[in-house]
Amino acid sequence: MTLTDLRYLVTLAELRHFAKAAAACFVSQPTLSIAIKKLEDELGLPLFERHRHDVLVTPAGERIIEQARVVLAEAEHLKHIAQAQHDEFAQPLRLGAIFTVAPYVFPSLIPALHQSAPNLLLYLEENYTHVLSEKLAQGDLDMILVASPFEQIETQHQLLFEEDFLLLLPKQHAWQTQSQIDNQALAEAPMLMLGEGHCFRDQSLATCPMNNPKLNNGNSLETLRFMVANGLGLTIIPAISVPFLINDGLTTRPLLHPPTRQIMAVWRRRFPRPNTIRVLLSTLQQLQLSGSRPL
Repeated sequence: MTLTDLRYLVTLAELRHFAKAAAACFVSQPTLSIAIKKLEDELGLPLFERHRHDVLVTPAGERIIEQARVVLAEAEHLKHIAQAQHDEFAQPLRLGAIFTVAPYVFPSLIPALHQSAPNLLLYLEENYTHVLSEKLAQGDLDMILVASPFEQIETQHQLLFEEDFLLLLPKQHAWQTQSQIDNQALAEAPMLMLGEGHCFRDQSLATCPMNNPKLNNGNSLETLRFMVANGLGLTIIPAISVPFLINDGLTTRPLLHPPTRQIMAVWRRRFPRPNTIRVLLSTLQQLQLSGSRPL
């Protein structure tokens, strides 16, 4: 078997369709089909159930495919080691961040990085914590910015900053005259929250009682901001987002017992470009983010 065979195998397992997998691998369908059949014969196991319109992975195939992913990741790691021997900064660094961090850190990070490491380019992605974690483990991302606590094997991390959560409300709201808002008062307030999957939402609900929060299935605090401005309710935002979300019609108020979060950078322990990690970490730690407290 070859690495190419394993790539065909993993791609077919992900797409569950021979024609789509062949197109994704830039080969003809017969080429991919022959390679998969040859691999099954070599292993002495059926890896897929063939159906008219799709394929299913067999129980035996699941373990084989899982190991194939490991082998491919190690092969990619080998390439990165070789590339790093020439110039660590020659290839872009792939940085991911959760939805409630990316829009407020990336705008400051890029110009700062141009000053500290002009040759280091960043590929940027924003996503849910569990997706970023999976991509980091598979080698699709090199570093991720997530909320603490976060644990993943074979990784290292560095705490970056801590921040409070604030209440976002229209300027004409009755609470805008108060210096602080009691958390208990939110129980009956018309609260707007991000949907399932956001750790920011979970952290907010953990310390702020809300009897019937309206969930938004989007990923954007900006969308919630527009709903607050339209008078549909109130929402909670992280302090670093204030310069981006506040306009003439909106204001914020601190909570009596504000939820807080710590943001951390996480990268693979064996990542072969330590100097790029060091420069990126240093730049992140020097950012002046509104409402954040360095750790």
